[in-house]
Amino acid sequence: MRLRTRPEVPGHPAAGTELLTAGAVRLTVGGRELLAGADVRVAAGEVVALLGPNGAGKSTLLSVLAGDLAPTAGEVRLLDRPLAGYRPAELARHRALLPQSAALSFPFPAAEVVRMGRAPWAGTAAAAEDDAVVAEAMAATECAAFAGRPFTALSGGERARVALARVLAQRTALLLLDEPTAALDLRHQELVLRVARARAAAGDGVVVVLHDLSLAAAYADRVVLLTAGATVADGPVAEVLRAPLLSEVYGHPVEVLAHPRTGVPLILPERDR
Repeated sequence: MRLRTRPEVPGHPAAGTELLTAGAVRLTVGGRELLAGADVRVAAGEVVALLGPNGAGKSTLLSVLAGDLAPTAGEVRLLDRPLAGYRPAELARHRALLPQSAALSFPFPAAEVVRMGRAPWAGTAAAAEDDAVVAEAMAATECAAFAGRPFTALSGGERARVALARVLAQRTALLLLDEPTAALDLRHQELVLRVARARAAAGDGVVVVLHDLSLAAAYADRVVLLTAGATVADGPVAEVLRAPLLSEVYGHPVEVLAHPRTGVPLILPERDR
């Protein structure tokens, strides 16, 4: 798999630039505190995995980072500007969000769904690349074979790959992916994380919500661990994915083993058999 480096356009940062920071983010909805002090930072060229048990606030935090939800307290800054100061069209040229589920009421062909990702670039010089970018995104996610099929007729896994292709076609410096491997088989789980790594290698920043801790260990540069809406750890994989901390946060004893060939951590729940 090979993805071209995204085109140099005004506003796209150099590799290593801090793309996004979120500090002491809190969110209260209907009297319930969903985020209680979450901190995240993302630099160009890295993959950051958001981990934590169900209800930890991962998806909620991703929505705040995307600008879809406004925090009750704290601040999110994109390219050192408050996120709230971006106009919607401008924001869409800087960050792309892949939600947990992709639903469409109309049977658009899969290729047209991917092309929707090009909407922020309409009327700009980048629009000249629409056809090539859409084709490249579909090839990278292995969904070109069903480009003409209605999105509503696709399987869950096929829809997930088309939705990811749409995000890739948006060609933004920051990708926010919410459980992109949930509906996928083993082959395509690996494919999605390889795509994330390829985007980071091309200079983008990627934030991905995952439940598979071993996938996070294999592909992420850093891990942000959440519990009860707050960040409890943020650092390199080997520093955060430690058995005592994970056992406490997930409420179940785990073992952390080194892969016999690569040395990458493998995280396994302790079992009686």
